[in-house]
Amino acid sequence: MNELLGVAIAAIIAWLNFVIIDTLMGLPEVPGVQGADIVGRSIKNRGGDLAGGFFQGNILCSPDASAGTLLASIGVMLIGLEGGLIAALFVFIGNRLCADPGFAGTTGALTMTIIVVCFSHLGFTPEMFIVGMVIAITTIQGIHHKTSSKLIGNIAKRMGRYTKLN
Repeated sequence: MNELLGVAIAAIIAWLNFVIIDTLMGLPEVPGVQGADIVGRSIKNRGGDLAGGFFQGNILCSPDASAGTLLASIGVMLIGLEGGLIAALFVFIGNRLCADPGFAGTTGALTMTIIVVCFSHLGFTPEMFIVGMVIAITTIQGIHHKTSSKLIGNIAKRMGRYTKLN
């Protein structure tokens, strides 16, 4: 498979995996850890969306599906299926260390392990998913917080997971 095409497709799959899981798990609704509240309100004060800011704060302050997706891809690259499962265990432990009550990171790691293993039969490599996940995280956390928070806020509204906080 062409590497650039593979990375582009992997980035879309990784983005959907982590955004859907994190949204379903309620990251846009409330800050799961203390730092997420600060990040969310800061993004809102700069013209962004509060729900999208909470989402960004949650993935910044605790290992959620974005971290789980990336670590699972790395684990599968290093060890195979077992590596993805070990990554899910590490993310689970990381969530407990952060006093994060959720399981978005563990869920993201498990789903990505399955995705990477299944897509390896179609010519995709774990490395494509690693690069794709870095691109996916960058679109949410690294380019423009205000715009990406509005995108996430819109997705949260459509999925019925928008914040009720002010």
